[in-house]
Amino acid sequence: MEKKVWAGLSHLFVTVFMSCFAAFIVIPAITDVTISATCPAHQDQCSLAIYLTGIQQAVIGLGTVVMMPVIGNLSDVYGRKALLTLPLTLSIVPLVILAYSRETNFFFAYYVLRTLTAMVSEGSTNCLALAYVADVISEGKRASAFAILSGVTSTALVCGTLAARFISPALAFQVAAFVSMAAAVYMRVFLKESIEKGSGLTQPILKEGPDNMVQVDCDSPRHIPVFKKIPSVGDLVCLLKSSVTLSQVAVVAFFHSLAESGMISSLMYFLKARFQYDKNQYADLMLIMAVAGTLSQLILMPILVPAMGEERLLSIGLLVGSVNTIIYSISWSAWVPLAITVFSAFQLLVAPSLRSIASKQVGPNEQGKAQGCISGITSFASIVAPLIFSPLTAMFLSEGAPFYFPGFSILCIGFATIIAFIQSCMIRAAPTSSTKAAAIEDDVCDLEVASP
Repeated sequence: MEKKVWAGLSHLFVTVFMSCFAAFIVIPAITDVTISATCPAHQDQCSLAIYLTGIQQAVIGLGTVVMMPVIGNLSDVYGRKALLTLPLTLSIVPLVILAYSRETNFFFAYYVLRTLTAMVSEGSTNCLALAYVADVISEGKRASAFAILSGVTSTALVCGTLAARFISPALAFQVAAFVSMAAAVYMRVFLKESIEKGSGLTQPILKEGPDNMVQVDCDSPRHIPVFKKIPSVGDLVCLLKSSVTLSQVAVVAFFHSLAESGMISSLMYFLKARFQYDKNQYADLMLIMAVAGTLSQLILMPILVPAMGEERLLSIGLLVGSVNTIIYSISWSAWVPLAITVFSAFQLLVAPSLRSIASKQVGPNEQGKAQGCISGITSFASIVAPLIFSPLTAMFLSEGAPFYFPGFSILCIGFATIIAFIQSCMIRAAPTSSTKAAAIEDDVCDLEVASP
């Protein structure tokens, strides 16, 4: 039976690999494409490119903060496969535009369509894949399964970056468009649904009220409300209040995503202005990160989780991440960012650890809600990050900076990671959903015995 489960997951892993490969192969080239389309000729940086990237990131975050919980919740009702079709299909359109041409007019068409489609598709594939894995893998093996899923993503990053290193930007976008189409077709043909349609509604915890009536207790540590198909903010707040651990995970996820999104909107422009990085050097940086991440997620995490637990791995990853970010900010030579990226092997343990801790706080038919809620929080952080860090980056890379510190915005990103680390140290291993479910059954039995 277990072999059959892992064989079924292989189709999910192939889908995720192709989708991520299509996304990663164009990343090393997109900075140069953006600067070429928006900045005066022969300039390595300009504020317009930085602001456009920041605005796009903020608008996408605004869309995903609404759509992630909705998509996650709908997947509990209609199934993961049905909802996966949406982001996989939408992600094809912008890539086709730049595959055709990277001239200024085509770039702005890509920019607009990428912004609109990513409001729905950004992060959705990962969110639904996590829920799919949680559907079919037991709690004891879930952290390792999440690590393997993250390892597949990192492997796609390795392959995409290697491909980008040796092919032209034009060919990179063409390959990305083709692989993106193949991912959608493969998923529809081979992936099997992990839940039955309509099985997502579960009963909330029961609590004895006045006159021995059984009531719903929203403040109970195990209450998960029966969500509407489109959850409200109150639904999500109630979900987070259902577990102290889940609330702490949400705080860590916010500040970790704030730092990650800040790095996305700032680091490449910092390296371009400071050390004149080009497509190949970006590819080298991403390749080192991807290889380190693949090794840590496929080899280290399955070994370390049973020995240390997800909570300790989470704290270690955030601590290493904060130190790395601070060193990035004071880089004195072009080789420094490449050297310290090796330690991202520990940083990349953060995401699977967070998702595993969150998944254990909810029931088997509520994984879409939980993963969608966490994804919504990280998306909200991706709105805030460029609003803070893009202007800061533009200011300190310009000639009118208040003082000379080109990496000041990167240093501030490091402070956000430190906050996430401090909060992660407060997370303690909490009872899993199965343990709490057994306790609920005992409480209900006691109520039945006590009732006349």
